[in-house]
Amino acid sequence: MVFIPAIDFASYDEGNPGSITELAKQVSDALSTSGFMKIRHLGISDEDIASAFAMSAWFFGRSEEEKANSAYTSAEENFGYQGLGVEHLDPSKPADLKQTFTMRDLLRHDPEDPRWPSAAFRDTATDFYGKCLEGAYRIQRVFSEALSQDKEFFVQYHSGENVSLRFLYYPSSGVSDIQSEQLGAGAHTDYGMITLLFQHGVSGLEVQDADGNWHAVAPEHDAIVINTGDLMERWTNGRYRSTPHRVQPKIGSEDRYSIAMFVDPDTATPVRVLDSCLAPGETARFPEVTAGEHIQERIRATHQ
Repeated sequence: MVFIPAIDFASYDEGNPGSITELAKQVSDALSTSGFMKIRHLGISDEDIASAFAMSAWFFGRSEEEKANSAYTSAEENFGYQGLGVEHLDPSKPADLKQTFTMRDLLRHDPEDPRWPSAAFRDTATDFYGKCLEGAYRIQRVFSEALSQDKEFFVQYHSGENVSLRFLYYPSSGVSDIQSEQLGAGAHTDYGMITLLFQHGVSGLEVQDADGNWHAVAPEHDAIVINTGDLMERWTNGRYRSTPHRVQPKIGSEDRYSIAMFVDPDTATPVRVLDSCLAPGETARFPEVTAGEHIQERIRATHQ
């Protein structure tokens, strides 16, 4: 069974080193076992989350013709709308049964981009992105404590260049002839450092344990699901796991919405195993790579 511990960041206080040390221990324990945790009180309000979900539902409720005006054009840009059956998070399986609107480097994205479906959508998404990024920086400072790095070690590599906010929609109807092994989101690991996932009442997320068994992750309205990705696994020499997960297709009476914030390092970031994660005489399991090389390789593989 996968146990995903809940960690309360209400005690986070940069002026109180003891609070950071205690959080670092809890975070490290969680990520060393399941690679997942649930965090409460990260500084993102219920109202912020509700506004983001309302805007997501408004967008996905528009006609296909209207949504196509915001179409995604390239993995390099990683911005815009993608319809059902476009992405293959597991390239060996049929395409995913979801719709998405992805927004990379949002604080610097052109506010006049004609693909914005509305000014209200743009402003809501940009505000939510900024608050999620601030929450991610808190987590990264806790990581620095846990891994014996300078306080801003991880923060310095996450200006937003490869940080993406993604609205996701798994429709309850309009999907027929589901192929064998076709999912809402195919089994995959995340590419970068950490992901913040906001669920909205309808389940679907499943996490794989070390024995290959799948376990559902029940939505909790006041908890953000956090997992570490490939690059964090590389930085820690496998100490913090990049755990496979997937999403079941939603065929039933309720649509499923979720929001993911992929906190990935800037393109030129060198990712090499940290000395603090090597025991005496231990060698690095992963060669050095730049974040951009790894992320673009993974994105391109899902859009064949």
